[in-house]
Amino acid sequence: MTKRHKEVIINGSATYREQLFFLKLTKPSVMKKTLFYLALLSIFSLVYSCSNDKTSSNHSESSMIQKGKTEKGKPVVKPVSNATTVPVREKGFTYASIKTDYGTMVVKLYNSTPKHRDNFIKLANEHFYDGLLFHRIIPNFMIQGGDPKSKDAAAGVRLGSGGPGYTIDAEIGALHYKGALAAARKGGPSNLAKKSSGSQFYIVQGKPVTQAMLTSIEQRNGIKYTEDQRAKYLKVGGTPFLDNLYTVYGEITEGMDVLDKISAVKTDKSDRPLKDIKMEISIVK
Repeated sequence: MTKRHKEVIINGSATYREQLFFLKLTKPSVMKKTLFYLALLSIFSLVYSCSNDKTSSNHSESSMIQKGKTEKGKPVVKPVSNATTVPVREKGFTYASIKTDYGTMVVKLYNSTPKHRDNFIKLANEHFYDGLLFHRIIPNFMIQGGDPKSKDAAAGVRLGSGGPGYTIDAEIGALHYKGALAAARKGGPSNLAKKSSGSQFYIVQGKPVTQAMLTSIEQRNGIKYTEDQRAKYLKVGGTPFLDNLYTVYGEITEGMDVLDKISAVKTDKSDRPLKDIKMEISIVK
């Protein structure tokens, strides 16, 4: 038989070398050794398989854990939070939300103006403001609302003379930075005490302020700005020419962009928006 015949399988049968190997395996001594090695091989395969399964499981679990510090060798899972940032609000102050179709503004009410603060809270809790309009808007100056006559007012009607039937004693002191919440009032000799409207208010948008402007206003309005007050005016702007003339009793803490959006709407010759801007005011719990 040729070498080629010994190595090639013909018609599905084993080669000559394979047949010789099989004959050797059939001897009793060889069979025992072979079975022993086969048993060891089976045990090794089983252990290796279990080890791989455990490793795979560990990899699967670790893929679900974010990287972080370990505590006693155990990974610390850091949960992924989808919560939005909660605004920081100072303890001891009352906050109110002013909702409009352009978004919501949140204002902080000053404790230094208790009469105006308490009156605003009272009217808000009574839902006095709900459905009233921002009836007067002047860009780079302010937006004004709170006239009860503005509720369901016909288009084109001039507004701004209404109120709850009482006024509030002046509590003048805070300044007219951008975002300031202040009380409207009647001007002229009939209101030398500068008493505020019982419900109408305005929110300052204002414009950039210079040192020269502040110096001029100091002389005209009889006030003196501190360095910090000047720095804030230069940073945020406002309407300092109203300082010492009207009561400021709060400020916007959230929603300054809403103020700017409302200030940009189109108005008629009386500064009333061509499209009504309704408000809904509530105290933040």
